[in-house]
Amino acid sequence: MKQKRRNGILLVALAIIVLLSGCGKSQQEEAADAAASEARDAETIQQEATLSEDVAPEENTSNEEDTLTLIMVGDVLLHDPVEDAARDAEGNYNFDFLFEETKDEIASADIAIANQEVMIGGEELGVSGYPAFNAPYEIGDALTNAGFDVICHGTNHALDKGSTGIRNALTYWKEQHPEMVIAGINASQEEQNAIDIVEAKGMRIAILNYTYGTNGIPFPSDMPYAVNLLEEQQVISDLEAAEEQADFTVVCPHWGIEYQLEETAEQQRWAKLMVEHGADLIIGTHPHVIEPYEEVDGVPVYYSLGNFINWTSDSGSGIANRMVGGMAEVTLCREADGTISVSDYGMKALVCHLAPGEKGVVAYPLSDYSETLAETNAIRNQDSSFSYSYCEDLCNQVWGEGRWE
Repeated sequence: MKQKRRNGILLVALAIIVLLSGCGKSQQEEAADAAASEARDAETIQQEATLSEDVAPEENTSNEEDTLTLIMVGDVLLHDPVEDAARDAEGNYNFDFLFEETKDEIASADIAIANQEVMIGGEELGVSGYPAFNAPYEIGDALTNAGFDVICHGTNHALDKGSTGIRNALTYWKEQHPEMVIAGINASQEEQNAIDIVEAKGMRIAILNYTYGTNGIPFPSDMPYAVNLLEEQQVISDLEAAEEQADFTVVCPHWGIEYQLEETAEQQRWAKLMVEHGADLIIGTHPHVIEPYEEVDGVPVYYSLGNFINWTSDSGSGIANRMVGGMAEVTLCREADGTISVSDYGMKALVCHLAPGEKGVVAYPLSDYSETLAETNAIRNQDSSFSYSYCEDLCNQVWGEGRWE
């Protein structure tokens, strides 16, 4: 049918040429040229249509299969008012509301990581805030419900409740949410020696989590392996093991100086050492405020994501900085030779909203926040400079304009 249609078009064109043969020379040439051009155009269009019908386009599924999205948020820091907001009149805890405005971003990532700043030792050890923190198990339920896949427990508060706190937390995770990867704390020497690996999209991603210290609390004599410390030889050894066992290595160091908006020379030194020994991505926490992110020898390094959840009791200038956090957003790509590399990375700004009463603490993407909400944020009672524009200015100051969303 398609060939017959083409032949018909050609015959019509030739007939027009013959009919016009008695015209003047210029008219004949013009008519013939026009008819021939029309015939050629018609045939070209038909050929293109035929080609598009006969050759079905290949489905481009490789991009989705060969890319992986990874996100991480900063400190889940459960001060007393946060725990109070999660407790109902009967004394039951539910922390799901903390993540109500961010759970879509969290759940949609292939790998989502949170820094659980405080130990989850359960109510039997007494729920407490600063300075010796301990959280009820329900915070773990909420983290799981929100869509997190990895919890970093290697922080300076890991030993706030001693070895019992660590054992309780690890038992809880193992029994209630065995699918969750727990990094930074260990129940045995064998666990400390093992490399934590998350598998997604056919990629094996190693997660290494360390802390600079434990606030001077000594390690239990029967658990010298309880918490992963930033010790150079241990870090190098782990990076070498991860290089052999995984396709890509993420290091989550708990480092830096609290409330300082710039990284220290020590953080820079550690970052360079980690990259030299195989780290593919570094995402830091601890300072409780955001710090810059940059590349070190081609490897993305986020020095501090700041707080994700908190309600500090401090007051005065600069306290508002603690309400602004970051969500590291990284895309990994499987290359043709099978290697995994970072194809894109960036930062999403977050803000912690505080309101008195039950369920009054919520983390928002700054893009979904508003000046109206900012004006009602209870942190203004502790630092009146807090506002929506304050949050924007801080992000521009630390990360640079156009380098966050």
